[in-house]
Amino acid sequence: MKPARPLRRSKPPRWRAGLLTALLALSSLLTPPVGAQALPALGDGVEISMASERRLGDRIATGIYRDPAWLDDAVLGDYLQAIWQPLVQAALRRGDLSADLQERFAWQLFLVRDRSVNAFALPGGYLGVHTGLLAAVSSADELAAVLAHELSHVTQRHIARMFTQQQNLAPWMMAAMILGVMAASRSPDAASAAIVGSQAVAAQGQLNFSRDMEREADRVGFGILLEAGFGSEGAAAMFEKLQQASRFSDNGAFPYLRSHPLTSERIAEARTRQQSGSAGAAARAGLPSLARHAMMGGRARVLGDSSPDALQMRLAQANELRADAAPEQRLSVLYAATLAAARLRQAPLARDLLGQLMAQASGQPQAGQAARLLAIEVDALLGDVGQAASRVSWSSPVTRADLLVQGQVLVLAGRPEQASERLQSWVSAHPRDAGAWALLAQALHAQGQRAQAVRAEAESQAAQFDYQGAVDRLKAAQDLLRSGRSGVAPANLHIESSIVDTRARQMQTLLREQMLQERTNR
Repeated sequence: MKPARPLRRSKPPRWRAGLLTALLALSSLLTPPVGAQALPALGDGVEISMASERRLGDRIATGIYRDPAWLDDAVLGDYLQAIWQPLVQAALRRGDLSADLQERFAWQLFLVRDRSVNAFALPGGYLGVHTGLLAAVSSADELAAVLAHELSHVTQRHIARMFTQQQNLAPWMMAAMILGVMAASRSPDAASAAIVGSQAVAAQGQLNFSRDMEREADRVGFGILLEAGFGSEGAAAMFEKLQQASRFSDNGAFPYLRSHPLTSERIAEARTRQQSGSAGAAARAGLPSLARHAMMGGRARVLGDSSPDALQMRLAQANELRADAAPEQRLSVLYAATLAAARLRQAPLARDLLGQLMAQASGQPQAGQAARLLAIEVDALLGDVGQAASRVSWSSPVTRADLLVQGQVLVLAGRPEQASERLQSWVSAHPRDAGAWALLAQALHAQGQRAQAVRAEAESQAAQFDYQGAVDRLKAAQDLLRSGRSGVAPANLHIESSIVDTRARQMQTLLREQMLQERTNR
């Protein structure tokens, strides 16, 4: 079961030719030629301001939110945040991330439904992670090594520094190019027409930061990795995994190899750092366990490719699972097979596999919590909403996965009031959570609170930079309030009207600014 989403999307097309090609083009345009000036020191020659870089990132993010490959999965999202947030805090403690940069940038992860092994950094503190990367890495340490490296590209402002090195292309031209190629991803034959410049077309296989930038991201990222409590072996293990993959013919499954080319020097440095650095047990407390990582890898494989053939393959892997398989392998395979069976509506098999998974996860708190949430999803997918609702049990503190998975079940079970109170608290603290706003809208509609539900829909649109959609929904809320069909108690009518009117004015201002930027940069 997936949390409600504010926008309806068609079946995803092949996405890799879109944003990835755009990023290939962007970096090829920005990569300095052989013999170019060495990497400037941090703060030297960075001409694009933080505010401009953030606006550039916001504009690119607007396009990503509208791409069918964007995946808002609360369970995988919580797992990524359990790795990402310790890295961000470690960067702050070390001084690699300034308080000013932390405040001005988004620091937001995008999860992309794509089987290829890839991650990418964008302007303004946005980072993307493919489901294929989650499925390929063997531990949270390996995934943390990748995220720490990408985080370092942002904290060291490598994208802004590349803009400085290529001054003949304005930043907004870069954004237009990226967004154009993302739109062309639905028609791959037209992609080349959307890329600005023959150099970008000719360099479609070269997504490179400069070598100096890669070395700096390696060095800074490794320090952040250790400070956050992750194992030093994560970086070396990831390099070794990529090196092994590079020995095979390039079939497009490892675009990270092209964006971060391996050299013997970088691999040797990673292995040297592994020997010289280690994280203590105290620092690792609270980080994702190997069991949880294994289960999330299984989930990523299913969500990365949910075609019937792929789901059947997950079931076959469970049938072939050996009795002497490692515990983590069993957890990963059983998790994926359980979710696959539920999506195929094979109820007896799904419940049998779920029983095996819960027995395997018994005694492991993180694995047990992941199995419990999966059990709720399985019940809901199989149509047993009552059984799913009986499993609801709130953690402390409430996680986003708890909230969206269990909240959806409570709405379906006719208990929306039990979900809406927690959702209201959540969106007050996380006002840019589009999925939570959308589920709150469902819960409010179920309670007959029409105007408040439509306002929540508007907030969901605004969180995805769809200010036109937000304005339209707020106008609908105003109409409901004037018609007397709002569902708002008479005593609260004035307060709700004031909130809606204020937000409508704010959204109209943001919409005008957005339209002006688009006209200016055409």
